[in-house]
Amino acid sequence: MGGEAEDGERRLGRVLSFGIPDTALGLVMGYVEDPWDRDAISLVCRHWCRVDALSRKHVTVAMAYSTTPERLFRRFPCLESLKLKAKPRAAMFNLISDDWGGSASPWIRQLSATFHFLKKLHLRRMIVSDDDISVLVRAKAHMLVSLKLDRCSGFSTPSLALVARSCKRLETLFLEESAISEKENDEWICELATNNSVLETLNFFLTDLRASPEYLTLLVRNCQRLKTLKISECFMPDLTNLFRTAQTLQEFAGGSFEEPDQQVVNRNYENYYFPPSLHRLSLLYMGTNEMQILFPYSAALKKLDLQFTFLNTEDHCQIVQRCPNLETLEVRDVIGDRGLQVVAQTCKKLQRLRVERGDDDHGGLEDEQGRISQVGVMAVAQGCPELTYWAIHVSDITNAALEAVGTFSRNLNDFRLVLLDREVHITELPLDNGVRALLRGCTKLQRFAFYVRPGALTDVGLGYVGEFSKSIRYMLLGNVGESDNGIQQLSRGCPSLQKLELRGCLFSEHALAMAALQLKSLRYLWVQGYRASPTGTDLMAMVRPFWNIEYIVPDQDGPCPDFRKQILAYYSLAGRRTDCPPSVIPLYPAF
Repeated sequence: MGGEAEDGERRLGRVLSFGIPDTALGLVMGYVEDPWDRDAISLVCRHWCRVDALSRKHVTVAMAYSTTPERLFRRFPCLESLKLKAKPRAAMFNLISDDWGGSASPWIRQLSATFHFLKKLHLRRMIVSDDDISVLVRAKAHMLVSLKLDRCSGFSTPSLALVARSCKRLETLFLEESAISEKENDEWICELATNNSVLETLNFFLTDLRASPEYLTLLVRNCQRLKTLKISECFMPDLTNLFRTAQTLQEFAGGSFEEPDQQVVNRNYENYYFPPSLHRLSLLYMGTNEMQILFPYSAALKKLDLQFTFLNTEDHCQIVQRCPNLETLEVRDVIGDRGLQVVAQTCKKLQRLRVERGDDDHGGLEDEQGRISQVGVMAVAQGCPELTYWAIHVSDITNAALEAVGTFSRNLNDFRLVLLDREVHITELPLDNGVRALLRGCTKLQRFAFYVRPGALTDVGLGYVGEFSKSIRYMLLGNVGESDNGIQQLSRGCPSLQKLELRGCLFSEHALAMAALQLKSLRYLWVQGYRASPTGTDLMAMVRPFWNIEYIVPDQDGPCPDFRKQILAYYSLAGRRTDCPPSVIPLYPAF
């Protein structure tokens, strides 16, 4: 019966392809942008797989060690755009040692030699050396349109100057949150300004790179297409000429209201000029005395980032109530419940909301109103029905608030909640029923994070997560469950789950291994905190072909408690890593 079914599928593939020229089929596939849909198309038959391979223009490799550049080239020889990730997300929170790996060198050597159509390269959480950039520029300078070094490290400003001099077609240079060694000050910006006239996006936000106002003004004068400029700290009064020159600028981030090595002076920013085209804004270190700079332009803003400001709850309220057209808002939890109520009343077009944890020891964050609870969550859920992305840190939460999210936020495809440890007493625990209602209502969810405290989500709640997470592909869970039964219940569902991260859950090795086997779509598993078996070998129960299992040593100087032990397991066609540092111990394959 199985052989007949396979023959039937092959005949169906031939019928579907009959009469459709390869050129036409490739053109049709070009309109299918979702990578999951393209993957499904490639499985119809071998012929469609070949056409997909030749017509696929962009690929994201979510784990650099999951394949090799040679294999990728054989599969997709006509790629024009590649996004490549290496270090686990945990590296962003200093949970992974700096020497973990993630070198871009083998990839860049192969990309430079064989990917003849490559125009766009995005490297994320990778180590990129000056030599790597030199190799890339020599091979691709004449065609490179976009270069994104996203949270990368290992390179210096002379390499940026080389890119600026050589890549004259470059439209996007993205360096946000990268660790860059500064050897030639900001001469690379001058090189970019004098050698490039087509640049549309320059982003070195949240880096330590210095930038002179003169070079930045020269850049916007010569790059008439510049739409996005995100810089490091630069005194705002020194940028007035830049903004009067940049008449096409749509997004700006950076600046500063603190002049280095100078005494703080109150200045009047009421008449500060921004170009009328500017709709997305993030200003560094803005306080109550400077927020008047926003008021004349607030009604036109579509994106506002207040995460790096010194504003209190009342300041947030005054600003937000002037921004009725916001589509993206990023703040810290100092905005408080009252601020979120203003958001709900004012920002009816809001699609993305991010509320990060503030620094408890500084600024207005000691404001007693600067806490988020179920009150603010319910207000936003009811008042902002267009939300598709919502990440929030809360000090208190209830089942009713989570149920409100499931009832009113039906368009969410990404929801992340962190329950902070500030309050001793939480109004209502466990949150099992609220999570069930949220997942049942938000049927479009593809990414879900729920980082709480012990007792907030029981084994029953994990069963609900498994049952109602039909479309979720990425999941982060922290401090959830009571026993191994919880992860077993979850693993019986989640049919689409490809990436799972667990922290502080303390399931046993055996339970984790069985869950990895049960989750049929799982490609990636990261765990911090689990109960080790007496022999330390129970993890081997998850062994299967093409499945790499690695133990990450958080502290090599002494015994490691269970809550700090880390496991990383992932599908790989490349076999065992060959560049493991002492902090990474391969468990499988062993050789």
